[in-house]
Amino acid sequence: MSEWLLYDVEDQIATVTINRPEKKNAMSYQMLGEFIEMMAQASNDDSAKVVILTGVPGSFCAGTDLADLVTIPGETRGLRGSAEEESKWWPIVACEKPVIAAIDGPAVGMGAEFSSQCDIRIASTRARFAWNFAHRGLVPDTGAGSWLLPRLIGTSQAFWLLYSGEFITAQQAKELNYISAVFEPDELLSEARKMANKIVQGSPFSHRRIKSLVYEGLGIDIASHMKHHTEALAECFKSDDHKEGVASFLERRPANFTGK
Repeated sequence: MSEWLLYDVEDQIATVTINRPEKKNAMSYQMLGEFIEMMAQASNDDSAKVVILTGVPGSFCAGTDLADLVTIPGETRGLRGSAEEESKWWPIVACEKPVIAAIDGPAVGMGAEFSSQCDIRIASTRARFAWNFAHRGLVPDTGAGSWLLPRLIGTSQAFWLLYSGEFITAQQAKELNYISAVFEPDELLSEARKMANKIVQGSPFSHRRIKSLVYEGLGIDIASHMKHHTEALAECFKSDDHKEGVASFLERRPANFTGK
């Protein structure tokens, strides 16, 4: 277990909590490596069907810990992986399970990038967002800001946030349809769990394929997407979860999905 990251599973919901309040959950290199490993752990944990990503109260992730970053000169600083190692750049997208971000505080720089990588985003009234990489002479550090963000909110709004580094409030983020809902801080986690509980009732076999189809579909043509879609649908027809979904409906009982 990491001192900076907490992992808990209850009622088939895994909660990953970033736990470095003295730095507003800013990420050091070591902490980032542990975060990537923990998201892979959540993806592979058979006891969990949904993941909530959050921070200690009042924080989400204030970005990269610049005090740690400057210990390695930029001209000799390596990247966290090659372009092909998507799980190192996009560990949240790489998680095969639905991921809900519960954002209670600043999501800045890498923190904003992490929020973009989540499938569903909700925030408290004290959340703020900023992609301030241009103020540090950088491009968005995971590539999510330059690829996912324009697809989430449109190119004009994305360019404004990326060029200016402007902070936006939770309410402004909701108006941009970047987040789904805004709650008071003491309601945020319970609301995230309500959402997670609804997702838990669905088929993990379906969830994995839905997530893959949506993210792959953002970057391919319709013909390629339909090829992947028909392959996924054929797999679903043969799955135990499909048989259980039909049987539970006909027998008027809750489904007992196994993800197989």
